[in-house]
Amino acid sequence: MTRIAYLGPEGTVSHEATAHFFPEQEHVLIPYKWISDVCIATVQQDTEVSVIPIENTIDGSVNPHIDFLVHEVDLPIQAEWIYPSVQNLIGYKSGEDLSRIHTIVSIPVAIAQCQQYLKNHLPGITFQHVSSTAEGVRTVKERQDPGFAAIGTALAASMYELDILAANITDHENNYTRFIAVGHQTLTLPATQAQKTTILVTLPEDYPGALHQVLSAFAWRRINLTKIESRPTKKNLGSYFFYIDIEGSLQSLLLPNAISEIEAIGCQVRILGSYPIYSYPTINAKGVGY
Repeated sequence: MTRIAYLGPEGTVSHEATAHFFPEQEHVLIPYKWISDVCIATVQQDTEVSVIPIENTIDGSVNPHIDFLVHEVDLPIQAEWIYPSVQNLIGYKSGEDLSRIHTIVSIPVAIAQCQQYLKNHLPGITFQHVSSTAEGVRTVKERQDPGFAAIGTALAASMYELDILAANITDHENNYTRFIAVGHQTLTLPATQAQKTTILVTLPEDYPGALHQVLSAFAWRRINLTKIESRPTKKNLGSYFFYIDIEGSLQSLLLPNAISEIEAIGCQVRILGSYPIYSYPTINAKGVGY
């Protein structure tokens, strides 16, 4: 069975998303505390695949994860999928009245994503911060106090045998996270027409208008760029590379020619992967519909 590393602990959105795409009946899912541990596990062949959250609808790019993938390891992207970041109010059920709850245990990001619900239904609540949403659910389980509740996943509620007091309390219904699977092992995945290629482009320092030239190489070929973001190279102050997501595969006729054109003007190009992408609801890695 394929070993899959993900950002733990168990019961987080990362765990849910990984189990959604790589069903636990067919894979061994292994949680790690830090994204560096996730990637290094695959580099050292303790696992075959690493799962990395890289972008959220509300919070944008997860830059520390992207930077680690770029600067510290060389693991090609094998697939991408979208998964909803659904947060729930979790605790001990005691009727429908929530006024007994005086403390929410969770992480700042989850609390921030549920501000409107908390203001409307639990004004004046006290917050206790922990290291993960799953840790918050575990803490509530240990306290066995109906006055405490957590914000977390349905998976965590099931794991710790707690009740979902209110489902999907996030302020934005379109709260989705992009996950990528990276590793050197080629994955057997269901067919899809949706393909993406991710590259890093470093511009030549002595070429005015180089970025315009790069964008033009894609534009006149009608190649769609779905994301372009600058990130520091960490070599010199003011030195940046461009992280670019491109709609399409390297197997196409036009994309390799566009890359060759921008290399011809002195740009350095690193290909992070050319891979299938899956929306939500999606089929998983075994082709089973959800």
